[in-house]
Amino acid sequence: MGGAGRVLVVGSFNVDHAWHPEALPRPGETVAGHYATGPGGKGFNQAVAAARAGAATTFVCALGDDDGGALARSLARDEGIELHAAKGCRPTGTAGIFVDAGGRNSIVVGAGANAELDAAFLDTHAAAFDGAAVVLVQLESPCETVLAALRHGRAAGAATVLNPAPAGLTPGERDALLAQVDVLTPNESEFASLLGPGADVDADAVAGMDDAALHALCRRLLPHGTVVVTLGAAGAFVSHGDAALHGDAEACYRVPAGDAAVVDTTGAGDAFNGALAAGLSRDPGRFGEGVRFAARFAALSTERKGAASAMPTLDEVEERYREL
Repeated sequence: MGGAGRVLVVGSFNVDHAWHPEALPRPGETVAGHYATGPGGKGFNQAVAAARAGAATTFVCALGDDDGGALARSLARDEGIELHAAKGCRPTGTAGIFVDAGGRNSIVVGAGANAELDAAFLDTHAAAFDGAAVVLVQLESPCETVLAALRHGRAAGAATVLNPAPAGLTPGERDALLAQVDVLTPNESEFASLLGPGADVDADAVAGMDDAALHALCRRLLPHGTVVVTLGAAGAFVSHGDAALHGDAEACYRVPAGDAAVVDTTGAGDAFNGALAAGLSRDPGRFGEGVRFAARFAALSTERKGAASAMPTLDEVEERYREL
């Protein structure tokens, strides 16, 4: 996976506050657990993943004038990430994360300054999109900002990637965003949510669907683009509108997850997306290889606690899976 393309990520930065009890607390229950804090936010997690996966990376976000904002700036420098940060009036975003002994998590996000990242800021930093091979966005920023980022990416000739997390778009927002998307990367619950109630798709049943049926649903959702449905321990399902465009012989196929001794799954989806963007920025004509790399990168990230800090490096992934 050598070589280098540039990935531009537009999204959130949060200061994570994480508790690690044996079991997740039930409503009204108090449990004991270990506490840790560190950097997170889907946007920053994905930017760190892309950078550690070997891509030159730019991150566009909004930060408060506080210790959290200072932390983001310092970490971006340390990771070699080019940072474009709007100065928000609110504090830097935060997240409360609970992770049980099996690595399962529950998360509450306080948007803070992330809610102040607007399309006007992207317009004034439009030059940052020039030369980007991939523009990657998520849904922890205002929808109109995400849409503007995708449009800037298209105008710059970049491949546009939407990780639709967290779920919760209106049908109108969904349609506007999907019209600007080349690659869509939902997990099972996000996939079911995007299809809407009329599709009658149970998120828990997505991984076990027949490939032809799942491919048909993907084509319904994004007729001319590529959908990569992440399936946790079951790996990922890839559905192309035009397989040849991405160097694939098959219109749809599955990619297994990498082997891992799971400790914390908090940032696994972000690890996958950042690594996939890095792979696509190097060689968009080897899509399957990029997905396989992303699956292994994400698996290795689950063996460490934390989100951004848990991302492995390119060398670590290549060493771990050298024989595969």
